[in-house]
Amino acid sequence: MSRKPTHTRDSLLDAAADLAASHGAAAVTMSAVAAAVGAPSGSVYYRFPDRATLLAGLWLRTVDRFQSGFLEALRIDPPQRAAMGAAHHVTDWSRRHPTEAAVLLAGREAFGFAQWSAESRDVAATQQARIDDAVRELGDRLGYHSRADRERLALLIVELPHAAVRRCARKAGADLADAAAAVDRIVRDALGEGAGTLSDAPSDPAHTG
Repeated sequence: MSRKPTHTRDSLLDAAADLAASHGAAAVTMSAVAAAVGAPSGSVYYRFPDRATLLAGLWLRTVDRFQSGFLEALRIDPPQRAAMGAAHHVTDWSRRHPTEAAVLLAGREAFGFAQWSAESRDVAATQQARIDDAVRELGDRLGYHSRADRERLALLIVELPHAAVRRCARKAGADLADAAAAVDRIVRDALGEGAGTLSDAPSDPAHTG
């Protein structure tokens, strides 16, 4: 009977995420991950042939986990509720997953994007395309067809909540829950200027993990 691997891909990536959140992406090395899980370096190299693959794996997994709920929120009806739910997901997910949020805040360049394999860069491009397409579809549902309106929507449901998360991460004592509530109000008020069915939207936007 074969033995179940002691150190799985996810357990190694979990250790890498902890290192990145605590000490920055530069601290994520093969030897550091091995030490963090109490494994020989060979166990890490078995799962990830080099550091670039490890860093790419951490980033891509984190993006997938974040995008799952974000994309689901964007499909909610009516579209005003979807916009508010998507913006809320950014702050809510970040509050519930601070370690992974720290990875995203660092940005993929911090994780050596230029050294990633072509395959990993293609996966990253596909992830970004999913977001772009989903936001574009939401814009269509909201009647936002001009470039300016689409840019406004992206700023509202992507850039604004991410900026709130970043500000709280950098400011000692900042409360992300308070910032999330402020983002919810801003998004709701902004949609109210051009959305005739805003009353259909909930005060606590639907969101998923």
